[in-house]
Amino acid sequence: MGEQKNKDLSKGEFIFGKKNYKFMLIGLGVIALGFILMSGGGSNDPNVFSPDIFSFRRIRLAPTLVLIGFGIQIYAILLNPNKK
Repeated sequence: MGEQKNKDLSKGEFIFGKKNYKFMLIGLGVIALGFILMSGGGSNDPNVFSPDIFSFRRIRLAPTLVLIGFGIQIYAILLNPNKK
């Protein structure tokens, strides 16, 4: 009897609310954008040095976006969706 009741209660509930999932998707998008901005900068010829790898975008902007994205993820997990 108790087992059937537990199955009914847990069947229709999500762990997080709609607001939490929205923030998680935003955080995931910011992280993906950071990794996309970090990519590239290589040279086709291994004997030629490309100073593109030391650009502001790859050294400062992209890692900052990744860290901000992780911060948004933590906020989304800790956010209480029932609080008004």
